[in-house]
Amino acid sequence: MDNVSAFLRYLTAEKNYSAHTIRAYRKDLYDFMLHCSTNYQLKNLTEVHYAMVRDFVISLSQRGLSMRSINRKCVTLNSFYTYLRTIGAIDTHPLAQHKSIKAKKSFIVPFSESEVDYAIRQIDRSTFSGLRDATAIELLYSTGMRQAELIGLRVSDIDWAQQQLRVLGKRNKERLVPMLPSLITTLKSYCEQRKDNEKATKHDFLLVTDKGKKTYPSFVYRLIKLYFRGVSSKIHTSPHVLRHSFATHMLDAGADINVVKEILGHESLAATQEYTKVQLPKVQDAYRAAHPRAKK
Repeated sequence: MDNVSAFLRYLTAEKNYSAHTIRAYRKDLYDFMLHCSTNYQLKNLTEVHYAMVRDFVISLSQRGLSMRSINRKCVTLNSFYTYLRTIGAIDTHPLAQHKSIKAKKSFIVPFSESEVDYAIRQIDRSTFSGLRDATAIELLYSTGMRQAELIGLRVSDIDWAQQQLRVLGKRNKERLVPMLPSLITTLKSYCEQRKDNEKATKHDFLLVTDKGKKTYPSFVYRLIKLYFRGVSSKIHTSPHVLRHSFATHMLDAGADINVVKEILGHESLAATQEYTKVQLPKVQDAYRAAHPRAKK
């Protein structure tokens, strides 16, 4: 337990991992601790060997977890034991020979431009909650920011003069994101109404619940589901789909991929290039329509 706590403090203080990531790491490690104590009566994770890890992976698969989720838990364990090896708590890394399970990549279908437009237009902005919801959706779609970045956005992060937002991304990396005129209009209206909420003015977080408190992941997720389930038949309707839609629509319109990369806050171009795969159906249609042998 002490090693786990020290590891989580290390991720927070030294690696600048977000609170969301820390919670995920903590849950993964506690799941593994429970597995070891239940099946091997093991109380100290420094005594783990690879056979125990392998059995843990098998048990996760039997519980119906996806290969992606299993690999993520193994990444947590690998990081934890790398840390223990670094500080000299163990001599042998139990996952030294472990290889990730090949997982089928999920393909996220973005919303169409008309779906996003209709979802935004249908929101009743005559109420505070409606104006807040419109602000949240426009922020996600106009800037491509992550859900956690949206939740952490503060009123002081808005630079009205330069018409840009200061966004705190992964590992506390800041980036400046430009604001569209339509977003500025919505933001100004929302901020004016926010001033009248006494509970909201006690803190600086931009988006607040009806009770004036900071929003949270499930709140934002339900908000997106509420407005998009009626305009889209897509199975996945989440904040990340809006981020995906932003990137796809920007690239479809001819935006430089490096510009999209900077706005999204990606560290590598490879991450941004994943969004170009959505264009493949269009490429195939154009290819079949234009190639001289396509109709033979």
